[in-house]
Amino acid sequence: MRNQLSIPVTALALLALAACGTESGSGSGAGGDGSVTTDLPVTGVHWSVDSVTVDGKKSAAPAGAHVEITSKGRAQGNYGCNHFGADVKVDGDTITVGPGEMTEMACAKDIQGFEDALRAAFSGKLKAKIVDEKLTLTTEKGDSIALTSERPAPLVGTKWAVNSLLSGGTASSPPAGTEKNAFLILGKDGSVRGNLGCNTFTSTAKISGSTITFDRLATTRKVCTGTAMTLENHLLKVLEGKVTYKLQHRGLTLTAADGKGLAATAAPAK
Repeated sequence: MRNQLSIPVTALALLALAACGTESGSGSGAGGDGSVTTDLPVTGVHWSVDSVTVDGKKSAAPAGAHVEITSKGRAQGNYGCNHFGADVKVDGDTITVGPGEMTEMACAKDIQGFEDALRAAFSGKLKAKIVDEKLTLTTEKGDSIALTSERPAPLVGTKWAVNSLLSGGTASSPPAGTEKNAFLILGKDGSVRGNLGCNTFTSTAKISGSTITFDRLATTRKVCTGTAMTLENHLLKVLEGKVTYKLQHRGLTLTAADGKGLAATAAPAK
C-alpha cells in the first residue's frame, strides 16, 4: 500500500507554468536566445495524452494527463496524477527529452501503472508525427504515445473534477476511494452545483477579478463516514466565502485565505 505523500505547492506551480505561444519555422535546433525552432508545430500547444503503447500493450490515459512543450526548450505536464518537468530539444521531427523531475503524490494503483509507462516512454529521442490535431511520439524501440491538441477550458460551464487538496502550502491526493467523486460547475447565471465527495450541493457565486465569492452551500443530507467525510469537510471549508482562483488551460485552483484549497481538472466532454 502506497503512503500518501505531500508536496510543496510551489513545486506544483513551477511545474505547471503556462506554455509560450506556438512557434514554427523552417529551421531546427535552438536559437541564440534559447528558443526552439522546429519544422513541426509542437510548441505552445496543450497536448492531451490519449494512450501509451509499450511492448505492444495499449493503455488508455486517465483524465488530466498532458504534455506542453514551451518555446524555451521545456516540457511540462501531468503523467495522470503527478506533475513533471524536463528539458527538451526539438530538431526537425525529433524531440529529445532529458532527465526530469516530478512531484510525489500517492496515486491509485491503475493510474500509477499508467504513469510508469508514460514516464518511461516520454524520454530520450522521440520521432514526432502530426496528422490533423493528433500527435504521435515514437521511441527508438517502437513504443508510442498518442496525443491530441486540446483547447483551454472556460471557467464557467466546465465540470471541474477535484484531483488534489491544498493545505498550508502542500498538496495531496484526495483520500483513497474518493478520487473521482468531487466536482463543481459554475453556471453562467451565477449558480454553482457539484459534489463534495458524498453529498451534492448547490449555491450561488460571484466572480470578480481573480476571486470567487461563494454563498452558503445547500447540501443533501447523506450520512458520510471515513474518507468521504474527510474530503467533504475539507471542501466545505474551501467553498465558503471569498477564495482566489487560478485558471491555467484545463486546470483550476481555488485557495481560501487560510491556505486551504483544491486543484481540479476539466472533465472530458461527453
